[in-house]
Amino acid sequence: MTAGAEFRVDCHVKVLNRDVVANARAAGLDAIIYAPHFTRLPEIRRRAEVYSSEDLLVIPAREVFTGSWKNRKHVLALGLSDPVPDFISLEAAMAEFERQDATVLIPHPEFLTVSLGEDDIRAYEGTIDALEIYNPKHLPRDNRRAREISESYSIPPFTSSYAHVASTVGAAYTAFDGDFETESDVLAALENRAGRRVVHTDGPQRWATTAKELAHLGYENTWQKIDRLFLSGQEPTHANHIAYDGRFEDDAVY
Repeated sequence: MTAGAEFRVDCHVKVLNRDVVANARAAGLDAIIYAPHFTRLPEIRRRAEVYSSEDLLVIPAREVFTGSWKNRKHVLALGLSDPVPDFISLEAAMAEFERQDATVLIPHPEFLTVSLGEDDIRAYEGTIDALEIYNPKHLPRDNRRAREISESYSIPPFTSSYAHVASTVGAAYTAFDGDFETESDVLAALENRAGRRVVHTDGPQRWATTAKELAHLGYENTWQKIDRLFLSGQEPTHANHIAYDGRFEDDAVY
């Protein structure tokens, strides 16, 4: 390892296109973790491969929506060998991640109705590899609370831009001690508690990012949700979808 080397990773990005890549490079990132909503793992892998290069490593991942629409608990899984659907119980998802020896990250803990709470984190402490302590959608009190949980359970921290729009990419990232080359290197750093620091913008730029992402959250939870629930039919990542060949029908929550 080169002395003083670090590897900068935006650990959770929802969008991927040329603008995302350009913004990531401009922010000095070495890698991004790409985990779009309601997209099957093979498609995520395909897109990640298309946009990955020597200058920017794009790592495929799934943010699995456990629970129902009213009580979602999101879990970010990397290194999956087999697809895992949405809308299964948290217990079933965690068991599947353990079976696949996946790298498990907890995004935005205790945020609204879409996150693991402290009781969940305590229950799965041995499965969780890292916990997000800063998220641009959070208010300062939310980030403080996330840091408290990370420290209380000695779970290593991470951060991400949680970018739903391209311009947010790089607004927050995790800088790992080391000089990595592959997806496996990054997953090993997360699992082996490699040294790291959490980096994010502050001041007016931070609040502009928060406002932009919260505006998108408002759209996502109104018109986009209506479209998904009532107009577009079954989600392609729903546990009962034909793509999963009935493997998760007993674990589906609706």
